[in-house]
Amino acid sequence: MRAGPALLDRIAAIAEDAGRAILRHYRSGVAVERKADSSPVTIADREAEALILRALQAIDPAVPAIAEEASAAGAAPAEGGERFWLVDPLDGTREFLGETDEFTVNIALIEDGVPVLGAVHAPALGETYGGLAPGAAWRSRRGGAREAISARTVPAEGPVVLSSRRHGDRARLAQLLAGMNVSAHRIVGSSLKFCLLAAGEGDLYPRYGETNEWDTAAGDAVLRAAGGGVRTTGGAPLAYGKPGFLNPEFIARGRDRS
Repeated sequence: MRAGPALLDRIAAIAEDAGRAILRHYRSGVAVERKADSSPVTIADREAEALILRALQAIDPAVPAIAEEASAAGAAPAEGGERFWLVDPLDGTREFLGETDEFTVNIALIEDGVPVLGAVHAPALGETYGGLAPGAAWRSRRGGAREAISARTVPAEGPVVLSSRRHGDRARLAQLLAGMNVSAHRIVGSSLKFCLLAAGEGDLYPRYGETNEWDTAAGDAVLRAAGGGVRTTGGAPLAYGKPGFLNPEFIARGRDRS
């Protein structure tokens, strides 16, 4: 199993299949359960994850998959090793429940701590993003042809800043933005923030507070392939396969600094 265009095609198709499973439950008044951390989970999360894990197992059973709901249930491997998948079957469950359309399916391949391949699918928006290191990122809309995407340098009028609708430290974000010539501030759900940076439709996404690796890996892969990057607030590239699969605070950017 080589991380090439053919594999990315398969992963994007799996993400879209999972998206169709999710949409069967969208706007249906689906029942909500609470996990140990009080975050919501639904049958849509579980059905999408089961579909994805079966498909990844069929591709290569030797490569482990770390997935959000299995991890929450204590059924996932404790660590990923040198090569593993990271899966968030429904990133933005609160967006799904709030019917904002801004939820995604995320699948990424990690090699030696780096997200080398990723697909992000937004079922309700009909958009799919793919990224393959080094330097090949694309987007398709409503089943149309794929278009190459690329992160941009910050325009002269200042950065477009993206942030979460429901997460993060708003006081620290406000403090950061107060020192910038910000041209616009957009509130966007789920991993779509990474994808908008990758498509040159934003410049900065600061994230203060806890995230898990499956929240960021696929979007990170797309952004890196598009010429952007994700660094910790200390300046190091975000790495994967950390103990507990927890991320430190980070800032995602369009054209990454060297």
